Amino acid sequence: MYKLNGIIFSLLLTVPLVSPVAAKDLVLTILYDNNAYNEELETRWGFSCLVEGLEKTILFDVGGEGSVLLSNMEKLNIDPRDVDIVVLSHIHYDHIGGLPNFLAKNPDVTVYMPKSLPQSIKDEVRNVDAKLVEVHSSTKVCENAYSTGELGSLIREESLVIKTSRGLVIITGCAHPGIVNIVRKAKKMLGTNVYMVLGGFHLCWMNARQIKGVVNGVKSERVTKVSPCHCSGNLSREIFKKAYGKDFILSGVGKEIRIKNAF
Repeated sequence: MYKLNGIIFSLLLTVPLVSPVAAKDLVLTILYDNNAYNEELETRWGFSCLVEGLEKTILFDVGGEGSVLLSNMEKLNIDPRDVDIVVLSHIHYDHIGGLPNFLAKNPDVTVYMPKSLPQSIKDEVRNVDAKLVEVHSSTKVCENAYSTGELGSLIREESLVIKTSRGLVIITGCAHPGIVNIVRKAKKMLGTNVYMVLGGFHLCWMNARQIKGVVNGVKSERVTKVSPCHCSGNLSREIFKKAYGKDFILSGVGKEIRIKNAF
């Protein structure tokens, strides 16, 4: 009997225990921006942000100059071939101009773009046999990542919304439809609070009074953290910093934002 118990005990020791799934961080890295952060990287007017930690690696926007985008990626030891999905926010060149250079390095991606974009841009994707997804309404990009769908009228634009344990993280290209409208759309889509908004807020053309109105609108939507860059403008960054204090995140090209235990 004792011998049998010993055998059973020995067998139990060899059976691997099922450990709980480790929580994952969400990592956002700005690869292209007109605001400096990492002095080793090149700045240009435009925007691109790498999203890691989801089931798929997403590149949101590709900047205006592909050579600058690829150079910054190389300096940060980021391989373009590790990207699974590209999301393009809107028609402006400083957000989509880098696409041909990027696709030359990695054509094995799925590209999400507003349905309203010109046929010539869609052909850039199809010509290298990459998969094209034309987005009109809100769309699931991958697990925990969604497009708002095309918003706005004159300039149609999509933003990326990531569902995390702390709330929604919204990445905007230029926020032409209005940053407050985008926040409200994301909340309506997924029915939860917004933890952070990052990207271009399109406020560089506004005066202080107008910017304060937008800041108040963002705060009224209970957004926890903000990280305006690209077309947000220095004045708006100053006003957001004053309004948000420690919850304002200064960003620029090379900035990495890590949200611990996001998933």
